[in-house]
Amino acid sequence: MAKKKIKKNSVKSVSKPMGKWRPTPLKGTFMLVAMIGFFVSYYIIYPMSFNFGVTFMILFTVMFIASVISMTKAPVISEKL
Repeated sequence: MAKKKIKKNSVKSVSKPMGKWRPTPLKGTFMLVAMIGFFVSYYIIYPMSFNFGVTFMILFTVMFIASVISMTKAPVISEKL
């Protein structure tokens, strides 16, 4: 029988335990897309298709909540001019 060769340089990925949860700072356009997407979903998609309209409204609401959490909890990054 043929034996399988084991690579000597293979590295196993080891997941490190996550420390404290830190939100990522998101851009302002993310919040803008969430708001515009919600209104487009409500006024255009929802009247044509109930299922797609509700699904997109939930998606854009979750995006908006994520941007608010990011805005309030993310660390302040100083910008150098």
